[in-house]
Amino acid sequence: MLQTSVTNFKRGKNSQYRSREYLTADEMQRLMDAAENRGRHPIRDLTLLLLMYRHGLRASEAASLRWDAVLMDDGLLNIKRLKGSKSGVHPLKADELAVLASLKVVAPGQYLFPSERGTHITSYGIARLVKRCGELADLPFKVHPHMLRHACGYHLANQGFDTRLIQEWMGHRDIKNTERYTALNVERFKEIQW
Repeated sequence: MLQTSVTNFKRGKNSQYRSREYLTADEMQRLMDAAENRGRHPIRDLTLLLLMYRHGLRASEAASLRWDAVLMDDGLLNIKRLKGSKSGVHPLKADELAVLASLKVVAPGQYLFPSERGTHITSYGIARLVKRCGELADLPFKVHPHMLRHACGYHLANQGFDTRLIQEWMGHRDIKNTERYTALNVERFKEIQW
């Protein structure tokens, strides 16, 4: 008699099942353009994707952002990291402040990204939004929220930022989590002069 056990099955890493784990800057722009031109909440959706990308936010971190974390006059965002990561304060760029000001008009409640039920958007809601925007942007692969976090790390590495600075920005406690962004950055070597 042949016996198989489901408990013996070990699923591989997500990266084994996906063609890529990050988005390029161009793909991010296409994703944000799709968010701005879809659905009932274009300002909310655009702001959500922009902040997730620029600040390396996880879906759960973005979902729970409250207006008291945004210091508009100082141009700062207090980020409460989850999963044992280090929280921090990030500066906001002028375009981020502009979309946040527009968002505040349509979402004046407690949360930056409200749901239609009066609470905040959920991680699952963000996953659906990101997936749909990826389809509308005609990206040739499935897009998931954590790709925006990775896009942030790779973007910073491509800009030549130091690994320790990227670690601090992303809230990583262990630099090994940050090294993935600099290890694959072949573009940096094109600038070497001999």
